[in-house]
Amino acid sequence: MTDRTHDEQPETDLRADPRADLRAGHAARAKSAASRAASICHYVERHGAQENVVWKAAHAARVSLQALAVLSESAPDPAADSRCARNAAASAAQAAQMGRLHDGDGGDSDGGDSELALAACRAALKASQAASAAAGRDGLGADEALNTAADEAEADAVAAAERAGWMRPGQRLPEMSAGMRSPELMSMMHF
Repeated sequence: MTDRTHDEQPETDLRADPRADLRAGHAARAKSAASRAASICHYVERHGAQENVVWKAAHAARVSLQALAVLSESAPDPAADSRCARNAAASAAQAAQMGRLHDGDGGDSDGGDSELALAACRAALKASQAASAAAGRDGLGADEALNTAADEAEADAVAAAERAGWMRPGQRLPEMSAGMRSPELMSMMHF
């Protein structure tokens, strides 16, 4: 017999799988970026952008949604999960460039929407760069400081997109088809 009482339990490791915690962060960032891309696509569509702008924004939104889908379909892996978040952020940056193109670059207008569009595009590029750094060789999706920087940059990109009118505060991921995932696209996305 031991000295333990009936209520005492043997010591066990109650910590969650760190890969699952990392996945949650990468998934949240990927979902946010995909939501930005899809929102921008809907924005340029609703506001009568040129056909090539709408097409490029739609393509960027589909790629970001595919990255999000790949993340949700695989086992937790910080490196792979961070690549999905990186790909979603890069696609959202491409969509932001289309939003900026539609709203004007500020060169020959009186500012206003074009200034906000430029700021939103810059924030999207910073979010893409931060997500890329988090997924890079130095962090492989597991570096806390790089992940925090990517999370903060994504939050800044969302706020800038809201100020530009590309998305509404608290907007959910708009309905959109992710389309087909070809082996070529998957290879390009490093999956």
